[in-house]
Amino acid sequence: MRDDFDLIADIREDQGKGASRRLRHSGMVPAIIYGAGRPPRALAFDHNRVVQQLENEKFYSSILEIKVGDKSQSAILKAVQRHPSKPQIMHLDFQRIVADEEIKMLVPVHFLGEDVALGVKEGGGKVQYMMTEVEVVCLPKHLPEYLELDITELELDDMLKLSDIPLPEGVSIPALAQGEEADRPVVSIHVIKEVVIEEPEELEEGVEPGAVPVGDEEAPAAEDAGEEPTEE
Repeated sequence: MRDDFDLIADIREDQGKGASRRLRHSGMVPAIIYGAGRPPRALAFDHNRVVQQLENEKFYSSILEIKVGDKSQSAILKAVQRHPSKPQIMHLDFQRIVADEEIKMLVPVHFLGEDVALGVKEGGGKVQYMMTEVEVVCLPKHLPEYLELDITELELDDMLKLSDIPLPEGVSIPALAQGEEADRPVVSIHVIKEVVIEEPEELEEGVEPGAVPVGDEEAPAAEDAGEEPTEE
């Protein structure tokens, strides 16, 4: 079942780094919406509400309704900019959509049967994920919240690729149009080998690791070795 995501936005008249900084200090998130043959529009959203919505995986692959006053615009989330060290959303990018124009979107892949897969249950392997989301192209009405890939029959040392993902009606994976080389692995099952690192042998007392022991004799000075001493 598809969830409905509504976001209330304010028009952002002031732009620039200073204006964005003031917005963030007031608990808002600066954003922009573009596309559908219309000029970009600067917006602002309540930060706490945005954080709450972003916690839902479906938010990233759903048609969103952005409301400004008494008007509403359908859009998809294209980019999220987060603070590198704080739990703060810095900026959002949205793309307007229209019903008869295809959109390109990343959607998550849900794997079925990980615990009972043949390569795990009988072969003692572990599931390794090379991709957990896939870019698809479709009309807005066909946009899936996620794709499902059943790996129950996946055997040890075997893999499934992009072309193995069942696609709903009206949905395609554009990468597959680029030929077999673009049909990348998505998931595999392998035995994870443990690498044992041996402890280095104990060195003679007073010998630094990596040094070459020279026995009881001291290394000759430059003069004794027949070399001219280096002048400072």
